[in-house]
Amino acid sequence: MEINISKDLKALFPQFKIGIITYNHITISGSPQMVKGRLQLFQESLFFDLEEKKITEFAGIKEWRSIFKQTGKDPNKYRHSAEAMYRRIKKQNYLQSINSAADINNFFSLKYEVPIGIYDLDCLNGNIEVRVGHDGEVYEGLNGRENSLKDLIIICDSLGPFGSPFVDSTRTNVNEQTTNALQVVFLRHSIEVDEAQALLHSLKDMFIQVHGGSGQVEVIV
Repeated sequence: MEINISKDLKALFPQFKIGIITYNHITISGSPQMVKGRLQLFQESLFFDLEEKKITEFAGIKEWRSIFKQTGKDPNKYRHSAEAMYRRIKKQNYLQSINSAADINNFFSLKYEVPIGIYDLDCLNGNIEVRVGHDGEVYEGLNGRENSLKDLIIICDSLGPFGSPFVDSTRTNVNEQTTNALQVVFLRHSIEVDEAQALLHSLKDMFIQVHGGSGQVEVIV
């Protein structure tokens, strides 16, 4: 499986990069107390930070809002997933535990202020491309509705789009039957590659500590 960023997207954002972690032989279950506790404590701490600082002043949130605007997607109408979580926490509508994979995904998304997606690797087919969505492209999202992908940065395989920094599709959702997964970190463009590598290894190490198996890290530029 090859993973590429489209030429059009690179022309629009020359520094565009994503982090990829490929997991094999993992076991997803209900979250252990350690994961639940860290997620809850981080949200409570963030709530107090948000009383003193605007959401749009957080560097990662701000950078991805700018990316949405530049591709033609109104960031006030279509909030990237990290910003959407920050806005929930500001209202003390804290994220509840889903499963061990989703909870770790959400924890690191909050920590690094960027969208992160995780997908069932066995539901993917062929090579993967990150590009801007076309007019008429849609998918059924985890938000329970059909989502227009026009002007949105999306991830596609040979079967079509399956993920984005806005909301992911139901087709590749991870659950307790998932044993192989692909994690996509929508990195800030301003981050250096060595810093991105360190971020990805930190995420991978915690994920494997909880789920077992193995993981391979790559930064796609």
